[in-house]
Amino acid sequence: MTELEKLCEKAAKAKYKVQRLSEEEKNQALRAVADKLLKEKSIILSENEKDLEAGRKKGMHPGLLDRLALTEDRIKGMAEGLLQIAGLPDPIGELMETFERPNGLHIEKRRVPMGVIGIIYESRPNVTADAFGLCFKSGNAVILKGGSDAICSNKAITQVIRDALEECGIVKEAISLIADTDRQVTMAFMKMKQYVDLLIPRGGAGLIRSVVENSTIPVIETGTGNCHIYVDEDADLVKAVPIIINAKTQRIGVCNACESLVIQEKIREAFLPELKKALDEKKVEIRGDEKTREVINCTPATEEDFATEYLDYILSIKTVKSANEAIEHINRYSTRHSEAIITENSEHARLFLKEVDAACVYVNASTRFTDGFEFGFGAEIGISTQKLHARGPMGLKELTSYKYEITGNGQIRP
Repeated sequence: MTELEKLCEKAAKAKYKVQRLSEEEKNQALRAVADKLLKEKSIILSENEKDLEAGRKKGMHPGLLDRLALTEDRIKGMAEGLLQIAGLPDPIGELMETFERPNGLHIEKRRVPMGVIGIIYESRPNVTADAFGLCFKSGNAVILKGGSDAICSNKAITQVIRDALEECGIVKEAISLIADTDRQVTMAFMKMKQYVDLLIPRGGAGLIRSVVENSTIPVIETGTGNCHIYVDEDADLVKAVPIIINAKTQRIGVCNACESLVIQEKIREAFLPELKKALDEKKVEIRGDEKTREVINCTPATEEDFATEYLDYILSIKTVKSANEAIEHINRYSTRHSEAIITENSEHARLFLKEVDAACVYVNASTRFTDGFEFGFGAEIGISTQKLHARGPMGLKELTSYKYEITGNGQIRP
């Protein structure tokens, strides 16, 4: 048996112990982990700096360095996420449905844990704490496989969590980290169907595609974010500029950042110069279509630009004649993550909400709100862009299944 198999087997055994924990036991453990993360923040930040230094030496892109970086505020955010999860209702055991059959059988549909959840992710070490919290509160054991870029950070965070669990008298294998960064180990992990019940990839398009194509474990696909904002002819242009600046620049290296702008051509002369001034202040490169370039000086946009998740200070702009054309363009290039319209026209807003095919669709708000913490889920495992089982930010309920409990009184099938 390989080291990977041993680790997965231990997690599979631990899941039953996690499932037996009461809501209060889970909440106490989550609060203890949050407290320990704050107490041990200097160790975590020191290990994170090792990852950042290695990334700088390799010439890592600024957007990826931003994803990799931890700060005191981000560690506080991790702890706050765990505390918020502790404050959420425990979904396990929830009676989802109950009914009686004519033969007297009483049937109840109850929410249950998935079991062991595997998560493969890249350079965001905060995922380590978020994933643990959500999986643990929903009664699951979790096996984490982070990228080599964040290995020091992930080891430190995992060890802090395990220490806190042991101090609470809870099995430490509720969370496991695969520390071997060899790609072959990752591929082998995708085949551990006998131990792992669900696999969730978090990262770029290449990672997600690799997991979807190679895993024998059921997968929930968390998609990349080529997110759009459509500025309608009836938009409040004063409102539009700060929404776009926030969606594009508040954090560039995240999947809910705006990557492409769609503008109704009637407002381009009134709107584009003011928008360019604001984007220039943030050092955002604009790549515009021909009608955009008739109004402002910018780089010509290509077909590839409209399909690109930049994770950088770059924004493509497409002009359209109508809301219907905007929707058609967005549905063509969208990754089904988050899309927004800025308009004061309620008819156009309703049309956009109905016709745009995405997990999260906004009216007059930044796409940056597609986030488990912002939705009140406490944190998130990821943003599901598929339609089976889970869609959008995945919180506690999205990490559960259900079973039917049938009570009879001697019934036999005729």
